[in-house]
Amino acid sequence: MSAEVHEHSHEHEHHHKDTFITKYIFSIDHKMIAKQYLITGIIMGVIGVLMSMLFRLQLAYPEESFKIFNVLLGDKWAPNGVMANDIYLALVTIHGTIMVFFVLTAGLSGTFSNLLIPLQIGARDMASGFLNMISYWLFFLSSVLMVCSLFVESGPANAGWTIYPPLSALPQAISGSGAGMTLWLVSMAVFIAASLMGSLNYIVTVINLRTKGMSMTRLPLTIWAFFVTAIIGVISFPVLLSAALLLIFDRSFGTSFFLSDIYIAGEVLHYQGGSPVLFEHLFWFLGHPEVYIIILPALGITSEIIATNSRKPIFGYRAMIMSILAIAFLSTIVWGHHMFISGMNPFLGSVFTFTTLLIAIPSAVKAFNYITTLWKGNLQLNPAMLFSIGLVSTFITGGLTGIILGDSTLDINVHDTYFVVAHFHLVMGISALYGMFAGIYHWFPKMFGRMLDKNLGYVHFWVTAVCAYGVFFPMHFIGLAGLPRRYYTNTNFPLFDDLQNVNVLITTFALIGGAFQLVFLYNFFSSIFYGKKAVQNPWKSNTLEWTAPVEHIHGNWPGEIPEVHRWPYDYSNPAHEEDFVPQNVPMKEGEEVLHH
Repeated sequence: MSAEVHEHSHEHEHHHKDTFITKYIFSIDHKMIAKQYLITGIIMGVIGVLMSMLFRLQLAYPEESFKIFNVLLGDKWAPNGVMANDIYLALVTIHGTIMVFFVLTAGLSGTFSNLLIPLQIGARDMASGFLNMISYWLFFLSSVLMVCSLFVESGPANAGWTIYPPLSALPQAISGSGAGMTLWLVSMAVFIAASLMGSLNYIVTVINLRTKGMSMTRLPLTIWAFFVTAIIGVISFPVLLSAALLLIFDRSFGTSFFLSDIYIAGEVLHYQGGSPVLFEHLFWFLGHPEVYIIILPALGITSEIIATNSRKPIFGYRAMIMSILAIAFLSTIVWGHHMFISGMNPFLGSVFTFTTLLIAIPSAVKAFNYITTLWKGNLQLNPAMLFSIGLVSTFITGGLTGIILGDSTLDINVHDTYFVVAHFHLVMGISALYGMFAGIYHWFPKMFGRMLDKNLGYVHFWVTAVCAYGVFFPMHFIGLAGLPRRYYTNTNFPLFDDLQNVNVLITTFALIGGAFQLVFLYNFFSSIFYGKKAVQNPWKSNTLEWTAPVEHIHGNWPGEIPEVHRWPYDYSNPAHEEDFVPQNVPMKEGEEVLHH
């Protein structure tokens, strides 16, 4: 780097004094934007978890009166403390929406893609800092709109998080199909715009801004996962945007894309020619890739943490990249397995069954590679590592039930029962949350310059792990017994009376698990201010972000950007005395390239 350019880069760092607003609010520094995403995601997560605790109480003790219902939901939705059926469905809808999109898509991808892409590829910042800032503020706006929909007089959207028409298309169909539904749709449209801006930025940054020596096969697996996730988002999110816009047309402008021959209370409506199944196709064309948009970043984070804390090179680096690419491709051609009972042609069902079962292969490659990396490693069982191992566990248990649901003949029996709820919460919800927690414990020192309390981390992990299985494992059995999802009480069906005790057990675990997230929240917010000061490379890790100073500077590195000489997983390399060799350490004479 010439002295002139060197001077210029320093000048760029110090050319103006940041005010509070430019530093903390309208920041274009990727590290600050990552923190904004994380804290917004945590706040939305608290709202989502609180909702789940409310409807779990209702399921365990239907028709019972709870003061908390009356306090939080008011007289209209919980007269005398008994939850109304409409608000139950609304809580389930908004809980699903918040957790899937606002916590596990934006909170997970937005935080770690922003934090790690520039730092791990050796870039000063994202390709466009301004676009990055806009994408966060659009996400924030969509979060505010979603929360506002909770306070609409006619109630929040309550057609399930998949918002199938005609329930979601006819304001007179159910209470939550009025202004609450409109706000839901507008919020999602803004959210998709935010996601697309973020994704395009991530893709361009990874392709164009890698430092000298950082070839694609030297990228950490985290970056591969974020990169491919962004590509899936760009391909599939616009399809949901079109579905949301057409639904807005149907609701507000009298079109009938998704409506046909409908009677309400004896009244014949004028709609004809549309099809609700078209909406299902559009929704699930995003909805299935969305599962991988959520889980791939978590798997990438896990790859990095397991290799670092096993003190071993990741097993099968190229196989891991190929599996990420295979998952990305297959995820876009399997959406029909959500629609086996929509009346599709059995031959088409068999095609979707085949492609769905194929996706088990790259998923299994990832699981086996994690297990092989752990095998005989010098394991450092810190909280980040425990959550990563927990992810491998839930990914396998949740994935096995996916084989049942991916088979059209088996799926028909358990479709829309609690078996489905158990499956996707384990494989997507809990696994992605574990990935998010692992990432927070691992990169907290990089974000805030301080360490999280390890002992509180252990408490958080063990209680969360026991409660997560305590909640979702029994659901498989009540699902196999035929208990339908989304029913606010099952007391009308004597058939299900024997399952009520299981619901009480699930709710007990849910309340304990939810309450213990306060341990994490306390640890997180108190450590930002009072945590132990972090050293530059606390985990003795190889990737480039740990070569940057602890104090954040705009531009990441003072002076020159480090040059890369090796792949990111040179742990326990026999040619070196230390058990880790950072990527910017030049090769010794005669040193063999450890390959992947």
